[in-house]
Amino acid sequence: MNKPEFYVKLRKYAVVNNKRAIMQMITSIIPYLAIFVIMYWLLMHKYPYLIVLLLAIINAGFMARVFIIFHDCTHNAFFRSINLNRVVGHFCGILTFTPFHEWQLGHKIHHATSSNLDKRGTGDLYTMTLNEYYSKTRLKKFFYALFRNPFFLFIIAPPVKFIILNRIPKNVRRNRELVSSAITTVALALIIFLSWRTIGIRNYVMIQLPVIWIGSSIGFWLFFIQHQFENVYWSRNAEWNPFKAAMEGASFYKLPGILRWFTGNIGYHHLHHILLNIPCYYLKDCYEDVRLDEPKISLTLKTGFKSVYLKLYDEETKKLLSFGKARELIKVRTLEQSNKRKNACH
Repeated sequence: MNKPEFYVKLRKYAVVNNKRAIMQMITSIIPYLAIFVIMYWLLMHKYPYLIVLLLAIINAGFMARVFIIFHDCTHNAFFRSINLNRVVGHFCGILTFTPFHEWQLGHKIHHATSSNLDKRGTGDLYTMTLNEYYSKTRLKKFFYALFRNPFFLFIIAPPVKFIILNRIPKNVRRNRELVSSAITTVALALIIFLSWRTIGIRNYVMIQLPVIWIGSSIGFWLFFIQHQFENVYWSRNAEWNPFKAAMEGASFYKLPGILRWFTGNIGYHHLHHILLNIPCYYLKDCYEDVRLDEPKISLTLKTGFKSVYLKLYDEETKKLLSFGKARELIKVRTLEQSNKRKNACH
């Protein structure tokens, strides 16, 4: 398959700069750990817990930034050395409760199958088509609606995923993934044990739980908004086009400067899917140079929130629909089919 002309221009940004990588670590990991210390100090000096929670919100932003470093390391796109990417990736994975190699494998599959209707289910947010949903039993419809409910998806599911499900190995027959999962879980267990013996388990929970809860919710939202919007591209395997999947199946999330900084430029997600080894610290430069903004994939904070109502993909209109719009469309199509049958009888 021929690559677009702009691909050559993108290639110059698919390079690693160790100095910028180290600076990103300094401005992410050090503040992340320092704020935990400040939160503990506030608890010890009996400051209102509300102040601790406000710091937890800020630290959740730094957790998102640490996770972006982890993400780039899984692509071997943060440092020049593959081994250094693995070491830093495992360290950031421990800080963000995520096993390195196991997440790397799922994310690799995500990139290879993004927007492919025939290859859903690994490393993505499961999305039913309109016809699939209406062919299911009431119980399956109920559970799908529950799964796609914003409260469940962004409040309940994130901490369950990061704290509990990430502790359960998914690839027990793959030694690398199993060892990586074990390293992360054992390291977290050691941190909890040392916390219990030093600052106390209650203080540890009061400090760590709100950060991982809010931070994981931010992560879920970012992953959701990157591939869930009205005009998103989806296709069956026979017609699937990887460049359309990148340019029309991944969003450009235009965030205010401070939020873009905390999220490590991952809002330029269409660029990341076009060339996944562009480091996060070059995505903004790449976008400003190449200018690939497509209006139908551009989202803002305001327009992005409309996506929470979108649940089902319609293969005929090629749009994500809300349950309400889906019901209306089903009624119209049922009426049209009924009229066709009547006309055929006459």
